[in-house]
Amino acid sequence: MTTLNLFAFLAQGQETIAEKDSFYNLSPVEVKAVRAAEHAPVTKTNISKKEIEKQNLVQDLPFLLNQTPSVVINADAGNGVGYTGIRIRGTDATRINVTLNGIPYNDAESQGTFFVDLPDFASSVNSIQIQRGVGTSSNGGGAFGATINFSTNEANLKPYSEFNNSYGSFATWKNTIKAGTGLIGHHFTVDARLSNITSSGFIDRASSKLRSLYFSTGYIGKSNSLRFNLFKGYEKTYQAWYGVSEADLKAGNRRINYAGTEKPGEPYDNETDNYWQDHYQLFYTHHFNERLAFNTALFFTKGKGYYEEYRAGQTYSSYNLPSPVLGGNVMDTADFIRQLWLNNNFYGNIFSLQYHDASTEITFGGAYTRYEGNHYGKLIWATYGLTGPDKWYDLNALKTDFNSYAKLLQEFSKRWNAYADLQYRHVRYNIDGFPDNRDLFIKNNYDFFNPKIGVSYAHNGWSGYFSYGIAQKEPNRDDFEAGKNQQPKPERLHDIELGFERRGRNYRWGATFYYMKYRDQLVLTGKINDVGAYTRTNIPDSYRMGVELQGSLQPVSWFKAEGNLTLSRNKVKRFTEYIDDYDNSGQKLNNYFSTDIALSPEIIGSATVSFFPIKNLELGLMSKYVSNQYLDNTENDGRKLNAYYVQDARAIYTLHKKVLKDANIIFQVNNIFNKKYEPNGYTYNYIYGEELIVNNYYFPMAETNFMIAINLKL
Repeated sequence: MTTLNLFAFLAQGQETIAEKDSFYNLSPVEVKAVRAAEHAPVTKTNISKKEIEKQNLVQDLPFLLNQTPSVVINADAGNGVGYTGIRIRGTDATRINVTLNGIPYNDAESQGTFFVDLPDFASSVNSIQIQRGVGTSSNGGGAFGATINFSTNEANLKPYSEFNNSYGSFATWKNTIKAGTGLIGHHFTVDARLSNITSSGFIDRASSKLRSLYFSTGYIGKSNSLRFNLFKGYEKTYQAWYGVSEADLKAGNRRINYAGTEKPGEPYDNETDNYWQDHYQLFYTHHFNERLAFNTALFFTKGKGYYEEYRAGQTYSSYNLPSPVLGGNVMDTADFIRQLWLNNNFYGNIFSLQYHDASTEITFGGAYTRYEGNHYGKLIWATYGLTGPDKWYDLNALKTDFNSYAKLLQEFSKRWNAYADLQYRHVRYNIDGFPDNRDLFIKNNYDFFNPKIGVSYAHNGWSGYFSYGIAQKEPNRDDFEAGKNQQPKPERLHDIELGFERRGRNYRWGATFYYMKYRDQLVLTGKINDVGAYTRTNIPDSYRMGVELQGSLQPVSWFKAEGNLTLSRNKVKRFTEYIDDYDNSGQKLNNYFSTDIALSPEIIGSATVSFFPIKNLELGLMSKYVSNQYLDNTENDGRKLNAYYVQDARAIYTLHKKVLKDANIIFQVNNIFNKKYEPNGYTYNYIYGEELIVNNYYFPMAETNFMIAINLKL
């Protein structure tokens, strides 16, 4: 058998449980270890490269997932470029496990995912799998509501080159160059990409300058393969993370930006976030035979950057600096320009051993990772000059994470499969102080056992599954600053999923019922910790319960419709709110029962209608509906985000010429009905003058805007 034929054989797989699932079969070994096969009893959505390319104009990765079930997205700058966010079933990004080729991507300390550090990464992604609920065991942070796996390691067998250029509203540009050698001499392959993105942003001054590089080379042998990936990202974004006040929103000042306005006169022009992130990945795979394969990977992620800000009316003593004396006067207070730095190393190893035959699929795997984070603050200017050291804090953190898992998917009849997934995870976390509490040292160890079991059924176009799983998750870095007597407990989730689906020749429909019960979920309550800051607090009992409906229909060749609808209840059984009482120098407590969890809409729906009126032309209408969301857990109508419905339109025209493999023009208009809406926000409240003062802040999205892309494939 030639190497090329062997590679094709390995890509297609043999007659196994996953045989019908080409998406799963074509995944590299390291990706299969964390992905769910077609018949695994896991709630999932698969996105192919073709689907990614349709949407990949310029907006960040969360926007490419907007039409998938239970997803709500947002963007600080309002147009999907720069800092963006995603929630799935109301679960925020710190609880969504993200892997790149099976390697953890979540920030080890905040546990968030900052896709702004990977500009245009979608242009190198071959496939995406989203798992909702606990999902299968993965590497990295605990999946506490969803898992997203990105794969870039599928091999391109034929040489190619691409030139992709996009332009749109708010002076937004994307320029991408891609090329690949295909398979050289039946063994070697090289892929490379360069990208540049710039945008002024919808919000005033919320500009973005983003650059990235992707390079991958691999050797594919009869039994062994080796691949090296390098991807680098750089971002410089003007801060827009304060949102817009309710008063300004009502006055029509939707684009106002408060960042940099502490500077007298014009806003400070370098109130920016600056970050560099480099990823190095080395994969080795050995196939012992057609049934047994081993994979391991070493990785190193280097991150370094800072955000710069102008702060007015600060005291020298707050930075541990002596007050200067000018003309005999002691200058205690001044304006400062400061930089808050993070310099971190994240490295480790992932591994998996996979066996499959006609009725059994077994995977043993795991990972060991180590994170070393250095946090420090630098002063670069003050009104009356600076004396002494330029760092006013310099703190270290160390986090190690080891997990191992065993997965079994067993076919015990032609219609039924059983699934078991057992994971052990050990986390060690040391924090050597915080900027506002230098003497607070944290040394915690966590041991988590996360079992998952389920069954699935498939026959004559019908399929269904039932699963039960447990997930546990350690607190984030900021949660530990609560003080010695207010340390947070880890969170725990019990997840039940029940789904069924019917597939026909030209239609598909299905439903998933889920119940996610939390113990000790961490939420903001308004409670002040030992250093006067607001940190999250464990609440004993809360849950999410809902149904996800999905369907698609293509009755004729020129028309296709698909959509999804989530109906849910998301409740805190008992919630205690703490409100600062400036009249009495304390906090007032309010108790609530069975209130909605913050930022968890009861209804989320999306739909796409596609028309193919003539050859090579596709017209699409994409819609999104999100019901009311509350900004906190009190279910107070004075602190909420209003429901919104947004409609986008897209046209794709494709040419096939002798010189060009593909040439297409994509024209997309977002928010064609000019809806003014806000998908994200926050609130803080206090009592003053015997009156409750409510401060709501919102993150508005852009009104009607457009993008046009010209993509050439040679």
